[in-house]
Amino acid sequence: MAIRNIRTIGDEVLTKRCKEVTEMTPRIKELIQDMFDTMYEEFGVGLAAPQVGILKRIAVIDTTGETPIVLINPRIVETSGEQVGNEGCLSVPGKTGIVRRPNYVKAVALNENMEPFEIEGTELLARAICHELEHLDGKLYIDRVEGELMNVSDDEDEEFIAE
Repeated sequence: MAIRNIRTIGDEVLTKRCKEVTEMTPRIKELIQDMFDTMYEEFGVGLAAPQVGILKRIAVIDTTGETPIVLINPRIVETSGEQVGNEGCLSVPGKTGIVRRPNYVKAVALNENMEPFEIEGTELLARAICHELEHLDGKLYIDRVEGELMNVSDDEDEEFIAE
């Protein structure tokens, strides 16, 4: 479909709470496809609607390159464990930081057909779910960073997550 512009830190839209989606429309279907196209183009593993300037409770995630996930009106219902690792964000380009997240997450959401489903994830998927759902509440990962934000250089081998 189309690649959308990613809003970056300092853009007010990233600080606002998103509104629930009440019905699937052609525009929302197009938005979801555009979000996947944009996420893949930018080599991310997740993208939330406010990152492309739309204040709707929609996020897309694909941590494997094989299993795209659409989350509409998602809500975390259970977490456990803990993981600590580098995290990045397409809305905070060139930066990474150490963030503590649950190692297991269970969430409920609607899929692209507005059917309820439950998703469970560990490690990277758990991190991605938490990260994207925070975007829907107007929060950025930088508020959770332990220590300082670090610059990401193009030749760095250190693994980080761009969501």
